[in-house]
Amino acid sequence: MKTKFILIIVSMLFISKPVFSQTAFKVEVKGKGAPILLFPGFGCTGEVWNETVAELSKNYECHVFTFAGFGNVPPIEGPWLSTIKNEVVTYVKAKKLKNSILIGHSLGGTLSLWLASEETNLFKKLILVDALPASAALMIPNYKGEAIPYDNPQSKMMLAMDQKAFNGMNAQATSYMCLNKDKQKTISQWMDVADRKTYVYGYIDMLNLDLRKEIAKIKIPVVILAATNPDLNTVQNTYKAQYENLPTVKIYYAANAAHFVMYDQPEWFMEKVKTELL
Repeated sequence: MKTKFILIIVSMLFISKPVFSQTAFKVEVKGKGAPILLFPGFGCTGEVWNETVAELSKNYECHVFTFAGFGNVPPIEGPWLSTIKNEVVTYVKAKKLKNSILIGHSLGGTLSLWLASEETNLFKKLILVDALPASAALMIPNYKGEAIPYDNPQSKMMLAMDQKAFNGMNAQATSYMCLNKDKQKTISQWMDVADRKTYVYGYIDMLNLDLRKEIAKIKIPVVILAATNPDLNTVQNTYKAQYENLPTVKIYYAANAAHFVMYDQPEWFMEKVKTELL
């Protein structure tokens, strides 16, 4: 009898097992309506979308992501970025989210391009904030798509860097990426508490993702809200080159805005997002 009872309990546990179990991110859901998935940029938490969600959640169901290794979400084993991508697909299908709109900043925008190029019928639209299909091409002279190894001198240096030096590096980078001084401290604090291995190796994952050819497979509308700092002409040439294989892309350029467009030009940003959601 005892053995039979144990078998029944085990059977119940097996049957009640969740449809899926994601570890690569945490999601907060706010609002009701058509689904919108919001992906933060590298090193940031879902809080980067607080002002955006406060407005959009009045009419939409906002799924706000924070990726593993950032904020209070535990790190995961690599490969980091491809695991996130695969688990987003699982999440969307398990939740039966139909015609979702993806809003992604920086890395979150690149991830959105990756998702839409592979799952061509799963999403409705992409709204990208200062995001490129190949970040490495912007940072590495004469980039030809060659992979960057995890084990390299720069990675070793960053892994060994003491916390004070790491914080200083983040503060300096943030001062270039965001013109809104009130927000610079917040962004730096998110990066300061990031899991160091995720920060180092996850960034390499992003640099090793070259979607310039893959974006030709995207069937849905893609809208970009682009920064213009430091020079509009240079930015326009960059976007033209990177999105050559997606000629239908619609790009709006935010005047006097660095990488965090939503912080540097909040009213312009919200007006464009609302218009594109109609």
